[in-house]
Amino acid sequence: QLQLVESGGELVQAGGSLRLSCAASRGDLDYTYAIAWFRQAPGKEREGVSCISSRTDITYYTDSVKGRFTISRDKLKNTVYLQMNRLNPEDTAVYYCASRPPWSVECSLSSDWYSAWGQGTQVTVSS
Repeated sequence: QLQLVESGGELVQAGGSLRLSCAASRGDLDYTYAIAWFRQAPGKEREGVSCISSRTDITYYTDSVKGRFTISRDKLKNTVYLQMNRLNPEDTAVYYCASRPPWSVECSLSSDWYSAWGQGTQVTVSS
């Protein structure tokens, strides 16, 4: 089974940028996988942030990050990125990437769609 690893989280000032990466520690995170980014802040429920479909790379974003975050896929590196710009303290959370089973084309911001999860990476935005 695919095992995912996130990286790139760190402490950043409000208005700054970060790029999170999601790769596979076992298996290849290739274009057959629909991938999503979720986040969970302390005391809050896990929230779907963005996703990218398999094959066609159609993307979706939750309203609070539209225009600031960009999800993308590097098919040579088998890595999915989340570029986060104009960060604010409300973006502070542990960010997780998740994948659907291979060849499941569509993506969703619902966690129920995903079968493999990474361990998370902490993003902290200071004011």
